[in-house]
Amino acid sequence: MEGKTEISSLSEAVIYDIADFYKVFGDSTRIRILYALMENELNVGELVQALNLNQSAVSHQLRVLRQNDLVKFRKDGKTIVYSLDDSHVTVLLQQGLEHILHKKVYD
Repeated sequence: MEGKTEISSLSEAVIYDIADFYKVFGDSTRIRILYALMENELNVGELVQALNLNQSAVSHQLRVLRQNDLVKFRKDGKTIVYSLDDSHVTVLLQQGLEHILHKKVYD
């Protein structure tokens, strides 16, 4: 398969970073934030309202997502607006959802 990287060619540092990256997806609040941002750019207040969470929880999880390059932000006046960092994040979320729906049955 073209473009496929052989596991034997990956350094331990790269493997560690990949494992660390996927850990970020292990929190349901972060997943909810990412899916909300997949639909629209949102500020903290809009995320709080849309997800029915408190501001502190949303801000903390956004910080984790920013540190792991999954979301980015821009200033709109005094407001900070968040969005997904790039199309790779969307692909990861879509493929994860497709895999889960393929393997499990939900009402």
